[in-house]
Amino acid sequence: QVQLVESGGGLVQAGGSLRLSCAASGRTFSSYTMGWFRQAPGKEREFVSYISWTGSKQYYDSVKGRFTISRDNAKNTVYLQMNSLKPEDTAVYYCAARSSGATPNQYAYDYWGQGTQVTVSS
Repeated sequence: QVQLVESGGGLVQAGGSLRLSCAASGRTFSSYTMGWFRQAPGKEREFVSYISWTGSKQYYDSVKGRFTISRDNAKNTVYLQMNSLKPEDTAVYYCAARSSGATPNQYAYDYWGQGTQVTVSS
């Protein structure tokens, strides 16, 4: 069982930055693919980024060049650095984990955090 706890959300002006953190329990964190997803009001949850246990990364097109995912296996934590934020980035951001290969398919993830709100004002 893996428990995930996100933090770092908040209110920021357009063009600003936030760094989200996701702390994971469990001794096998380094072997997990970690993903970030988001859900805006009235919309379906969508893929943002993932980082595999090998360090390979993928990003949703609209965040490429602005968001950076990273992980610190010693701290059992994955991060999402978000720069040049736009109002359309406003959403609840969720951290997720899966023990198999990397994928942007949210339905393939086994564990989810409770989410953290990111609000970008114009």
